[in-house]
Amino acid sequence: MLKELHIRDFAIIDELHLTFPPGFIVLTGETGAGKSIIIDAVELVLGGRADTTVVRAGARRALVEATFQLEPARRAALRPLLEREGLEGDEPDLLTLSREVRAEGRSVCRVNGRAVTLALLREVAQGLVDIHGQSEHLSLLRVREHLDLLDRYGDLWDLRRRVADLASRVQRVRRERADLERSERERAQRIDLLQYQIAEIEAAALEPGEEEALAEERTRLANAEQLAELLADALRAMDEGSEEAPAAMDLLGTAVRALEGLARIDGTLEPRLREAEDLMYRLQDLAEALRDYQDRVEYNPRRLAEVEERLDLIRRLERKYGSTIPEVLEYARRAAEELETLTHSEERIEELQAEEERLLAELGEAAGELSRRRREAAQRLAEEVERELQDLRMEGARFGVEFQWREDAHGVPLLAAVSGLRCQVSGSGIEPIEPFNREPETSARVAFDTTGVDRVEFLVSPNPGEPLKPLAKIASGGETSRLMLALKAVLSRADETPTLIFDEIDQGIGGRVGATVGEKLWRLTLAEEGAVSHQVLCVTHLPQLAGFGDLHLKVEKRVVEDRTVTRVHALEGADRVEELAQMLGAGGEEGRRSAERILQEARSRKQEVGSKRR
Repeated sequence: MLKELHIRDFAIIDELHLTFPPGFIVLTGETGAGKSIIIDAVELVLGGRADTTVVRAGARRALVEATFQLEPARRAALRPLLEREGLEGDEPDLLTLSREVRAEGRSVCRVNGRAVTLALLREVAQGLVDIHGQSEHLSLLRVREHLDLLDRYGDLWDLRRRVADLASRVQRVRRERADLERSERERAQRIDLLQYQIAEIEAAALEPGEEEALAEERTRLANAEQLAELLADALRAMDEGSEEAPAAMDLLGTAVRALEGLARIDGTLEPRLREAEDLMYRLQDLAEALRDYQDRVEYNPRRLAEVEERLDLIRRLERKYGSTIPEVLEYARRAAEELETLTHSEERIEELQAEEERLLAELGEAAGELSRRRREAAQRLAEEVERELQDLRMEGARFGVEFQWREDAHGVPLLAAVSGLRCQVSGSGIEPIEPFNREPETSARVAFDTTGVDRVEFLVSPNPGEPLKPLAKIASGGETSRLMLALKAVLSRADETPTLIFDEIDQGIGGRVGATVGEKLWRLTLAEEGAVSHQVLCVTHLPQLAGFGDLHLKVEKRVVEDRTVTRVHALEGADRVEELAQMLGAGGEEGRRSAERILQEARSRKQEVGSKRR
């Protein structure tokens, strides 16, 4: 719910900080005092259109900041988005949104103190507040949400999830089959190519590590003469020697014999004798290793050419199939798998076709059942909404739900007799509008997606004798307000929006209806069995409606230092009675008695409802 709202330099508001409790909150005050400006500020912080005209004259920027208390379900729904974008707050159950509009035209959005794009702000704010006014946040006017509301009202989510799972499986099967159902020419060309590539790689008989070994061998072959010369020099110096220069081995042997004599005289030199002997053994091992290497060094132009050719083949394959021998071999493995699939694709296509038809039949059964139960829920919904409208003095108003199907040769099979392609469901039943062009007992193929086969839109007829029309296109005014309230009252347990704001919902209605409207708005804050409790804010001019408020806020204009500013304060006791009397237009003691009666009637009605619930 909306917990705090801070507004600075917004229109005629210089500085305003409001704290909102749960329950039903009413805002009253004279026309132009700033009540709707507060609602406009809420719209702005939720991602509404920014206009530099909202910046207070003489100020550099306007700022609106709202803090929301998140209930567990809303917190769980928002957590993945906040974590993905790095927007987690210090307190997980609080969410702070802010919007800054600068006089030069720039707008800055923040979530939990971090700057974000406007699109991300709107994504985070989606579903936090539903504003009934000239606002895009009115969910009941968004046709795409009507199906979700109907399914929540009818408690149909388990069946809908099953339909979504089956629809996803059908799509996966179709994608696999489409990949296989290429043209015969394309498939044959692909098979030829794969066969050539696999044969080319297999003929090379590549071995992991082969390239490195060949590179070393090529180095030895290319430098054979120089290696032989250097090896001869090294062996001559170590083991062979000459008349002019004795071999190192001979000189070291002379040193060892001398140390043997020294050690016999002075035993402390025994370790040095061991060191000299170890040096002689190591020099002998080194000479032996060099002789082994010398035996492998050969000047062989033919072998060098073979090695060069082999390395060239490896590098050609690596340019085509991978940067290393293991990658080339992996490419061959994948190619063999694809070749196997293409070779047996006709068999697999037949298997997939059978699987698709089986899934479509199962999906058709589930989607048909979901559609049938939706129509039943729609009829119950229509009956309940029309009863609410009667309470609101709209006895002749009607409500309905339009269902549409679309024929599709690739759709699910459904009986044509169910309802036709298009029908209206109201309290009086189902009225077909567009039938199928086929016998009722035959199957029709109907388009589907993960929500099923239905396209749903809410319909209303505000006045007797008028046909049902789309809710999103009805005329504005008092009738619209009452229609919205009736729908909100019925759909309250299906509507998961925690905070509902009604801006002058009393437009065009009188005092008797105003009390009824007030009670219905207050009831929306109750967590009835199976329902969701809401926080409700309402801007009103009707004292009968305001009397049901759990918190009464008065908005008024004042002149401070020759500037008009807006102030808000909570009313209680005599102050509240006086405000209601002024709203009644009755001064003196008589007006106050009328206001007290309004409050007493509201209290009595609340107590009566509370007693029944207990």
